[in-house]
Amino acid sequence: MPSNSMNVINFNRNQLPQRDRFVNRLGGYNSDKKTEYNLPKATTKQLKEIARRLKEERKIRMIKVVTLTIILFLGLVFTILY
Repeated sequence: MPSNSMNVINFNRNQLPQRDRFVNRLGGYNSDKKTEYNLPKATTKQLKEIARRLKEERKIRMIKVVTLTIILFLGLVFTILY
């Protein structure tokens, strides 16, 4: 059994130089190739509207998180007291 595992290790070691490094990684494989993005044009009014909407969503999410935390904390305190 030990010889079989050594064969597997040696086979894997021999395969390492034949692979393309970082081929499945984002951003690090081929530095010559530049990624082209096809983004739509946006006006400043649209960008401000998006920023306002994101800020509002973040505010609502924060209120929900704080409310849930307070409810869970009070539940824990009541559980400990009784």
